[in-house]
Amino acid sequence: MLRRQLAHGAVAALTTGLLAACAHTPAYDPADPLEPLNRGIYSFNRTADRYVLRPVARGYKNVTPQPVRSGIGNFLSNLSYPVTILNAALQGKFAQAGRDTGRFLINSTAGLVGFIDVATPVGLRENDEDFGQTLGHWGVGPGWYLMVPFLGPSTNRDILGRGADSFSTPERLLNNEVQYVITGFRVIDLRARLLSADGFLEGQVDEYVALRTVYLESRLNLVYDGNPPIDYGEEPLEEGEDSDADDDWRDDW
Repeated sequence: MLRRQLAHGAVAALTTGLLAACAHTPAYDPADPLEPLNRGIYSFNRTADRYVLRPVARGYKNVTPQPVRSGIGNFLSNLSYPVTILNAALQGKFAQAGRDTGRFLINSTAGLVGFIDVATPVGLRENDEDFGQTLGHWGVGPGWYLMVPFLGPSTNRDILGRGADSFSTPERLLNNEVQYVITGFRVIDLRARLLSADGFLEGQVDEYVALRTVYLESRLNLVYDGNPPIDYGEEPLEEGEDSDADDDWRDDW
């Protein structure tokens, strides 16, 4: 599935990342040995998006009031939040896992099953953890870059992580028909949030390279909580510095 996580400031995310990508990224990347195949799948995904997903997302945005869309997005985010809680604990972030549990419980009760985000205003911010990040945290490399039909960019590590995460979401307790409906809403809701970024992506010299760069860099930052080691070309922050302002856009991939 596509990470929810393009939900906050998606346009700024793509703008910042793609500008960086176009400035210094070569057409070939050794992390992408399957580039010819991946490009073919990317072309297929773009065609499917152009003729199916984008029109549906536009219709959804046009007929659904903003407060309702926000509520649906909040509900879907809260429904999958046990994945974040579990993976925070697996990474040894026990204090964060405790806060995330509090966020989930508050939004699931006072927030009317998650439709209203009442946890953020009281200081329980939303985090993003998944099993792909957990594997990276414990030293598993990303492997090859992959473009997956319908699902978009991924890596060997993230494909494995998605499979593992599917077993820890509460949606598994629901019948198949309800799961299909929820998955459909996830895809449409996320695509509707990204409609305003379409023009910028389509204006890139090489959309494929730009998207690959944004994805790999954002996943790297998620694994290292916005502070990748010097080996990856990033100077670590001094203790006490806040990376949230610069890296909020990365949280959405």
